[in-house]
Amino acid sequence: MVDLLEKHRPIAERHARMLAAGANAVGLTIDKILSPTRALINGRETILAGTNNYMGITLDPDCIAAGQKAMAEFGTGTTGSRIANGSYAMHRELENTLAKFLGRKHCIVFTTGYQANLGMMAGLAGPKDTIYLDADSHASIYDGCTLSGAKLVRFRHNDASDLDKRLARGEDEGGRLVVLEGIYSMLGDRAPLSDFIEVKRKHGFQLLVDDAHSFGVLGPNGRGLGDEAGLDAEVDFVVGTFSKSVGAIGGFGAGDHPLFETIRYATRAYMFTASPSPASVATSLAAIRKLAAEPERRERLARNSKRLLDGFRGLGLETGCDQVSPVVAVKCADEPSTIAMWNALLEAGVYVNIALPPGTPGRMCLLRCSVSAAHSSDDIDRIIELFGKVVAQGAPRLAAAS
Repeated sequence: MVDLLEKHRPIAERHARMLAAGANAVGLTIDKILSPTRALINGRETILAGTNNYMGITLDPDCIAAGQKAMAEFGTGTTGSRIANGSYAMHRELENTLAKFLGRKHCIVFTTGYQANLGMMAGLAGPKDTIYLDADSHASIYDGCTLSGAKLVRFRHNDASDLDKRLARGEDEGGRLVVLEGIYSMLGDRAPLSDFIEVKRKHGFQLLVDDAHSFGVLGPNGRGLGDEAGLDAEVDFVVGTFSKSVGAIGGFGAGDHPLFETIRYATRAYMFTASPSPASVATSLAAIRKLAAEPERRERLARNSKRLLDGFRGLGLETGCDQVSPVVAVKCADEPSTIAMWNALLEAGVYVNIALPPGTPGRMCLLRCSVSAAHSSDDIDRIIELFGKVVAQGAPRLAAAS
């Protein structure tokens, strides 16, 4: 008999090595949340610099009250999909509010951000179509492409000229979908949208931008990459999540195509999944309204992000990119060094994300910080100070700044 789990033994061995080096870097237990930027971890107050809570909205009193009210009135869950059980009025209200925020005609809300990518990829493309995909795309995008049955063609990360060449060589039978990300989750860089729009005008395809990490963050209206570049009208479809700037759970797809609503009836990720709970919908709705009414959150986030990026560069650390982004990644030399530095930082009082191959671009080893609008200037300076101390103590071997 073949043991089905034997193939996972290398994963178990790697996890054992990580535990032997210190705390559980990929399964850390947080004892108590004290604020959007503080938590008790192992009984110690710790700065949270790895939570993706970009707008610092998770403990907002208005959002919490909205969730509590919805739970009291509608219960803890919906117990089924919207196709089978129908939609609550608040599901429609959330979609309408989000469509207005995005400046789009149509919006579909999914139960998670992961499912939003599964649903949108499989709803837009089919076996006769071709999806052109940035090589550094998120796992949920790859899985959505697989689910669609479409032909998959990868192009080099953020390389519009490589996409141009691949489109010119392609003899695609059906439609063509190109997928980019607003902010890439590992390095914090973003797609050069204007370059890709030039290729779109040359070849003709439909364009989807995953704004998971850029929704609420980029642009004068907080809509994402297209808003920042002034090219919203050139983007056919957008996808996003509520687990970052919105501080909740859920995801969405949006667009202006007259047949967009048919995606609801063409994608299993929407049809056969229980719809978002009343509390999730209500907190998301309240948070999106705050994002629209309080642009100062985006401004604080941008200042904090620049302060952290400049501080790391001042320490001589090599960061994932030079663009101001809420994702600020520090490159490390190898896996042992990364694990050692992560443990040293946690012991010093700051929690960051650890990112190791194969889940990183170019098999990089990264310590990934996610900045929040709720961080104070002192918080940012303290994070920089602790990174500097850990480096000075010689715990890690870091990649030298270029």
